[in-house]
Amino acid sequence: MTVPAAARGVWCEHALLDGRGVCAAVRVEVDAEGYVHSVVAGVPAQDGDVLLHGVAFPAAANAHSHAFHRALRGRTHDRGGTFWTWRSTMYRAAAALTPGLYEELATAAYAEMVTVGWTSVAEFHYVHHHPDGTPYGEGDADDAGPHAMELALARAAVRAGIRLTLLDTCYLAGGFGKHPEEGQRRFSDGTAERWLERLASLRASVSALYPEHQVSVGAAIHSVRAVPEDQLAVIAEHLPPDLPLHIHLSEQPAENDDCLRATGLTPTGLLRRHGLVGNRLSVVHATHVREDDIAALAAAGAVVVLCPTTEADLADGIGPAGDFREAGARLALGTDQHAVVDPWLEMRALEHGERLRTGRRGHFDPEALHGIAALGGAAAQGRRGAGFRPGSAADFMAVDPHSARTAGSSREQLAYSATGQDVTGVVVAGVLAARNGVHTVLGDPADLLVAAIARLDEATEAQDVPARDHQTARDHQTAGGS
Repeated sequence: MTVPAAARGVWCEHALLDGRGVCAAVRVEVDAEGYVHSVVAGVPAQDGDVLLHGVAFPAAANAHSHAFHRALRGRTHDRGGTFWTWRSTMYRAAAALTPGLYEELATAAYAEMVTVGWTSVAEFHYVHHHPDGTPYGEGDADDAGPHAMELALARAAVRAGIRLTLLDTCYLAGGFGKHPEEGQRRFSDGTAERWLERLASLRASVSALYPEHQVSVGAAIHSVRAVPEDQLAVIAEHLPPDLPLHIHLSEQPAENDDCLRATGLTPTGLLRRHGLVGNRLSVVHATHVREDDIAALAAAGAVVVLCPTTEADLADGIGPAGDFREAGARLALGTDQHAVVDPWLEMRALEHGERLRTGRRGHFDPEALHGIAALGGAAAQGRRGAGFRPGSAADFMAVDPHSARTAGSSREQLAYSATGQDVTGVVVAGVLAARNGVHTVLGDPADLLVAAIARLDEATEAQDVPARDHQTARDHQTAGGS
């Protein structure tokens, strides 16, 4: 087979090769489209090769992200609380977002992902409209135009050099039998039909602007509590069959209880009733599923997206990852609310969760963990996974095996000891994207995050002032009336 003229090389000091363990001096030929053409071990680097020092692994694919949640890190942990109290803080941040703010914050969040080894991301996106629910493109002269928020995310991903699967999300209700709350109005299109129309328009806009390997559009149903059953039926009938479909599923016991009361079925059972459980479906969390739900999802070939650090942070519980694996389900990892943005810690948390759940060690060996992080996440996005084999995406992450955290570790077991701090280089499509925690184009993501979060804070504070003034006026009226 002839190597394309536009091919480039990536040389790895060491690399984990399928079935061969960690090999030295591995050179990867990358074709013009950014996919692996050939892999040879025990050879020197060539002029112009990207050099990866340490031990290289297939890069990770982030199967679940809410980019703006990054602004909440370190701010929702005091005074206890629950998932539901955390959610109210999240709604305040969502209400303050503008297309410009969202692009800035998402660029910073995606740059952070890239520097630690995430090279693709499934963005579960539902902040579609103006805060009052008016669609972009139907406002005043200063309106940012149709799909303003979605295109802001696309631009952010391109700037950060991360492959984006934009999961446009249907979000219509505030719960079973409930209208959207005030903080949810900008999420809703009103009906599934209108959401499907906007989704089709968004797909056309994105495909006209970006190649699919860079930015693609998928679909999501926020949850069974956020999309009424009659609207699920519309989606099942009319959603294009080629799109990946994601949903938050059985994240909270309350969701299961409400669904059982409203429909007589578990959330998984409700999706099955409408033919939505299949091999294009990715279910996020699935923390509180029943045995029959696990069997149904596995039999259908669905991907189960686990977010261990988020599930721990929000006290959601420890999901049955081992049971899903034994049933034959495909597993993937996501960072969700970004309390942690580190594929190494997510991999380790997956194994540790199973140890805590079962009282036994050794559920997911390192090879399995890297497969879940790279291939499972890519499957959830409908993308080719990263790896050291021809046809794989040429996306790699290398770590230092001699840091304070990894010193003494077996090279094959770095998944149990390394963190994002140990990443020495990240390659996306054969191109160096980050070196030693610094993005090659955008610089230190910490600087981007500090600036973006400060601007979002200003916007959040500005929106809170009218609300406080309105409440003060109401208090005065009440006091005067008594």
